[in-house]
Amino acid sequence: MGGRAQMGKRIAEMGFNPGGGAINWFPGHMAAATRAIRDRLKLADLVIEVRDARIPLSSANEDLQSLLSCKRRIIALNKKDMANPNIMHRWVQHFESCKQDCLSMNAHLKSSVSQLLALVELKLKEVISREPTLLVMVVGVPNVGKSSLINSIHQIANSRFPVQEKIKCATVGPLPGVTQDIAGYKIANRPSIYVLDTPGVLVPSIPDIETGLKLALTGAVKDSVVGEERIAQYLLAILNSRRTPLHWDRLGNERMRTAPEFDGRNKNIFADSIPKRRRQLNVSDSDALYIEDLVREVQRTLYLTFKDFEGNLEEEGELESLIDAQLTALRKSFRIPSHRACDEARTMVSKKLLTLFRTGKLGPFILDNLPNSS
Repeated sequence: MGGRAQMGKRIAEMGFNPGGGAINWFPGHMAAATRAIRDRLKLADLVIEVRDARIPLSSANEDLQSLLSCKRRIIALNKKDMANPNIMHRWVQHFESCKQDCLSMNAHLKSSVSQLLALVELKLKEVISREPTLLVMVVGVPNVGKSSLINSIHQIANSRFPVQEKIKCATVGPLPGVTQDIAGYKIANRPSIYVLDTPGVLVPSIPDIETGLKLALTGAVKDSVVGEERIAQYLLAILNSRRTPLHWDRLGNERMRTAPEFDGRNKNIFADSIPKRRRQLNVSDSDALYIEDLVREVQRTLYLTFKDFEGNLEEEGELESLIDAQLTALRKSFRIPSHRACDEARTMVSKKLLTLFRTGKLGPFILDNLPNSS
C-alpha cells in the first residue's frame, strides 16, 4: 500500500467525535434490495454500472462485482465535472487495462449520455441473440446520478422513437412461464434495445471506515448516519493532508467584499440549512452571498489557517487541532450569528462546507487512489 493510501486510512481512523460509538451504516433489511437486484440482473443483456467519478473504487458495490463481471458491463464514471480532470483519464485507462469498458461522463449533458448510448449499441450489436429485444439495466449505489442518467436517456429515447412500444420479458421466479411487464425506453433498432426505466439502487458495501466516510462525503450515505461534523472533519483532514489550501494562496491577501450583491441564481444552494418559515418569506443577505465570493472567502480562510499552522500534519492530535481551528474560523466566513451555541454553529458550518464540496464549488477532486500508485 502506498504512502498516500496509508495516509487516507490513518485520516479515516482519526478520533473525531470521541465517544460517538460505532457507526451502524445500514439496517439489515436493506440487503433485501441487493438480493432483488441480483434476480433482476439475470434479465439484463448489458449493465451500466454508474459510479461517482470522485470515488471510482469506493462507489462500487463489491458484493455484486463477481456477478457483474460475468455480464456485459460498462462502468460509467458520472459527475466527471466534479472530478479532477488531470487524472480522470488515468482512471479510465486503469479500468480498460483490466479489460473493462469504462467511460467518464456527465449525466446532465445530452452529448455525454449519447456517447454512452453509442457504446451500449456497439457492445450489444456484437451479441448474436435470438431474443427479439435486448435489455439494459442501470445500477449503482445511492446518489451517483442514476436517476439523472435515466431521465436523460428518456429524453433521447423519445426524440428517436416518439411512440414508445411496450415490452414484455419473462421474469425470473419460482414458477416457469411467469411474465411481467417491464417498463423501458427504446434506444435502438436492429436489435431492439431497451433501457429499463427503474434503476437498481444498491446498498453500498462498506469494508472499512475510510470507504464509508468517502461514501458519506459524496452523499451516498445519509449524513445522519455519520453526523455532518464528522464528515466535515474528514473533508478538512483530506484537504490539509493533501496541502490543498496552499493552492489558494492567491486569496491570502485579497480583501473580501463584506456586502456582496444578491445573485438569484445561487440563492437556493443552502436552502436545506435555512429554516422553512424563513425560506418562504425571504432569504437574508448572509444567505444571498454571491456564491463565488463565499467560496473564495472559505478558501481564503482555509489557506490562512493552514499557513499559520506550525504543527506536524503527521501527528493526529495536531491535525485535529488545525481542523478545530478551521471549523471555528469558518463560522465567520459563513456569517454564522455570534449568538448561536457552539455545537449548533459547528453543525451549521459543517453543513455549508459539505454543500460547497458536494456541488463542486471547492474544486474538482478524486478521493480514491489509483491502484499501485503512491
